[in-house]
Amino acid sequence: MNTDRSTFGRRISGWWHRTFVDLIAQLQWSYLPPLMVYFAAGVSGLTSVVGAFFLKDYLNLSAAFVAGLAFWAGLPWILKMPLGHLVDLFWRWKSLLIVVGASFITASLLIMYRLVAAPDQMAGIMPLEDWYVVALMLAPSGYAIQDVVADAMTVEAVPQSDRDGRAFIQDEVRARHTTMQTLGRIAIISGFAGVAAVNIWIFSGAENLEKADRLVLYGRVYLIALAIPLLSVSGVVLHALIQRRLVRRGHLLHRPDQTTEVRWPILLGGLAFVVLSIVLGTANFAFAQETVFAVSLTVILYLMSRLLRELESKQAKVLIGTATIIFVFRAVPLPGPGLTWFEIDELGFDEQFLAILALLTSLLALLGLIILRPFMASRSIAQVVVLLTIAAGVLSLPNLALYYGVHEWTAARTGGVVDARFIAILDTAVESPLGQIAMVPMLAWIARNAPTHLKATFFAVMASFTNMALSASSLGTKYLNQIFTVTRAVTDPRTGTVASVADYSHLGNLLITVGLISVIIPLAVVFLVQNSPYQTRD
Repeated sequence: MNTDRSTFGRRISGWWHRTFVDLIAQLQWSYLPPLMVYFAAGVSGLTSVVGAFFLKDYLNLSAAFVAGLAFWAGLPWILKMPLGHLVDLFWRWKSLLIVVGASFITASLLIMYRLVAAPDQMAGIMPLEDWYVVALMLAPSGYAIQDVVADAMTVEAVPQSDRDGRAFIQDEVRARHTTMQTLGRIAIISGFAGVAAVNIWIFSGAENLEKADRLVLYGRVYLIALAIPLLSVSGVVLHALIQRRLVRRGHLLHRPDQTTEVRWPILLGGLAFVVLSIVLGTANFAFAQETVFAVSLTVILYLMSRLLRELESKQAKVLIGTATIIFVFRAVPLPGPGLTWFEIDELGFDEQFLAILALLTSLLALLGLIILRPFMASRSIAQVVVLLTIAAGVLSLPNLALYYGVHEWTAARTGGVVDARFIAILDTAVESPLGQIAMVPMLAWIARNAPTHLKATFFAVMASFTNMALSASSLGTKYLNQIFTVTRAVTDPRTGTVASVADYSHLGNLLITVGLISVIIPLAVVFLVQNSPYQTRD
């Protein structure tokens, strides 16, 4: 009996060490600058609740149109291709791009502030909906630029040897890159958690405010959010100070081991993509999004084929299989904004409760990332995606149950304890740790295996490919919202007239369709890839 207890104790001790102690032991001061940039991206969630309510209550945009906007908002992330190559070409000056990104974010926040603080003045220049679209495009452009630099900084931050100059073995390098990428996700989620807590405080009692007072509160949130670009720029300043300190101590800084040659197809392809997107986005062309998606995917696949020549044949096949699995997993459609509108209108979820859900999601995602880090370091990406896919299917059921009124039945039999909010919190508690880990293994693989002089380019191209999946998801979401139409009540903030009424009768069929697609397609693709020459065990 004592032997069994001793064995159990050693297992618990070993798990604790692998999960928590080893993570802390691997921390480096050099990790902090990119983590600050990632943290700033997480803090962007400060305006998510405000944006959702402002869009729902004051802008007359359909669910299908909003889903289509998500497609255009995702395009700047595809531009990580030429941006990543620019980082490789101008490695010493890459931090300047952080300032450019911060300028875009600042402009977006100021536009949104003026929309809620002075809608009449903004409408006198151009319609509020058009201003909203401009702000929606500026923000992801800024964050995408900063993310490219942060990715490159993570490679620079991971040491290749210990303090005695002993080079780390391959398994140690793999563990450290996995840790660095995990910490990057943790920094983003920590930002979400922090601002969710702030939102809970800000929106305390907001349900009792008049609409005019709510707009004043929304404007205050956007002014507070101006701290976001300041935070990312501070990370760049700290990075420069740390690099100078290392030089004074005689350390060799990370530099590409050979000169990076200009890849004109990447730069010219990126420029052509920008021109095409602007022309089609401003033209009255019915299939503009589909055309941009098809052309963009073709260009990215071409660039990937060129980059894969830099890898060994076996590595190239593994990367193709890995990217395919991640792409399909991220490409499944979502319910769209109609689900949030239903929760606000029919279930009575207010700003403060949505902030509570965001905080719970972030905190549990942090814990999940830390606990699952050893799993990600020792399991293949295919196994990780299978786990996430099955979990996503199971966790789509509570939202469906809420739509069909299960909370009314449970509340009646539990004295009101298991109501809609209880079910929403329980679903969030189980779901949140799983949605944040899909990209970590692939990012760590690139950090370990991509050629040193093309690290940022590999990060950018592969990220562009997987971000194309989000564009595909947005298109799928738009199509489903056109089939299953969901509308909500909208009031013009200037005239007070009702522009549309709520209709959630088709939301149930939408949720069922999304749940089935989200499970069947990813599992089928994992099966096909793992039974082909492109299978991945890394």
